[in-house]
Amino acid sequence: MAIRTIEVDDEVFAFLQQHCEPLVDTPNDVLRRLLLSGGSEEPQEKTVPTRKRLLRRPGALLPLINAGLLAPGDVLRHKQPRRGMVHEVTVTPRGWLKLADGRSFSTPSRALAEQTGTTINGWTYVHVPSGKQLYVLRHQVERS
Repeated sequence: MAIRTIEVDDEVFAFLQQHCEPLVDTPNDVLRRLLLSGGSEEPQEKTVPTRKRLLRRPGALLPLINAGLLAPGDVLRHKQPRRGMVHEVTVTPRGWLKLADGRSFSTPSRALAEQTGTTINGWTYVHVPSGKQLYVLRHQVERS
């Protein structure tokens, strides 16, 4: 397979960054997924998965699911009282966090950064069914 070099402007590069999984996807992976496989962004969620989706790593929440502290479909919530905003995500079976717009992220911090527009510790999401923050649940798994 030949490797070609292309140049993209800042706006296109920012678009690629918004649709990639950091330290996993290359720009080529993002373009291939968006242009050649129907534009879907949901890893492990399609009924006919592509090879790339099968190779995707589990999300950061999978150990919490395996420990029985989270379940697929559980809602996580983060409140920003000063802004009067509430952000919610849903836990996927592979331990990813799915936003209401369908985008999925493997880590809580990346998902929350997308929702708030700023870098923020996503382990502060509250697990709605238990009322506990993710970092508390993570410490429970680490201690066992």
